[in-house]
Amino acid sequence: MAAKHPSEVLFGAQSAPCVLPVCDHYAGSEALIIKSLALQRELGAVFDVTADCEDGASVGSEREHATMVADLVASAHNGHDRLGVRIHDPSHHCWRDEVEIVVGAAGARLAFVTIPKVDSRASIDLVVAHIDALAARSAPGREIPVHALIETHAGLRAAWEIAAHPRVQCLSFGLLDYVSGFDGAVPLSAMHSPGQFEHPLIRRAKAEISIAAHSCGKVPSHGVCTNVSDAQAAGDDAARALAEFGFTRMWSIHPSQVRTIVAALSPTSEQVSTAAQILLAARAADWGPIRHAGKLEDRASYRYWWALLRRAHGAGTPMSEAARQAFFD
Repeated sequence: MAAKHPSEVLFGAQSAPCVLPVCDHYAGSEALIIKSLALQRELGAVFDVTADCEDGASVGSEREHATMVADLVASAHNGHDRLGVRIHDPSHHCWRDEVEIVVGAAGARLAFVTIPKVDSRASIDLVVAHIDALAARSAPGREIPVHALIETHAGLRAAWEIAAHPRVQCLSFGLLDYVSGFDGAVPLSAMHSPGQFEHPLIRRAKAEISIAAHSCGKVPSHGVCTNVSDAQAAGDDAARALAEFGFTRMWSIHPSQVRTIVAALSPTSEQVSTAAQILLAARAADWGPIRHAGKLEDRASYRYWWALLRRAHGAGTPMSEAARQAFFD
């Protein structure tokens, strides 16, 4: 009898948690999107690119900007089909046009749609219905994933129901808008490091978003590092976001930040080696308990190691040929 795959035996009736590239790089202009996609082709699909229609388009040129994005999604520049789009929020008059243009023209190759300022499950339903109506023509049978950006008090209050939406893959934290929502009651220092990791109201928001995402098998994505003059600052933020709050993905806003974020959020070679050894031994034992390095390992720890190995695979971290063949071929 063939050995069972961990995705078959470790999660019962639940589906395995979603895994995405650990970095989400935002670019607004045509030149910057093309440059970002060139870096993606160089490094591999270890990070996503999000074409920004919300902040990338000048007022009055939203339709032209969306047309440019649609053209790039459908082009040879999008070599890994990991180019998504951020549209305007559901209260803005342009979001429907952006969905119509981008999904209507390039729905078959669009990686995801990010919805900003999400404040309820109903707002997700509204946008998804419009996406599906357009995708029915451009990408029949495909359900385009949605990423929800939590950046308001209402959005944080609804984070759990938003995370539970079946089309949502990822919850992102919009730090800058969230701090601004306190009307000056939270200091400017909380928009940057180290303040964003120390202020109790911001720590609470990060914890709520991460827990909501993980509870539903979705990916929590940490917000931006505005220090673009020091690339390592973004990597340091990513490392704290993972260690203290469980964020497994982070935004980048400058190409120099991509590598440091990927490095910070990718499992180490030692972790990958341990995970591979334990999972291969568990597979040989038909997923019963085993002993490794003097410790008991069972299905609870197998889920931990499998999540780590899946993250490593998504980040392009080297692993043994035996593990790669057993779990990813």
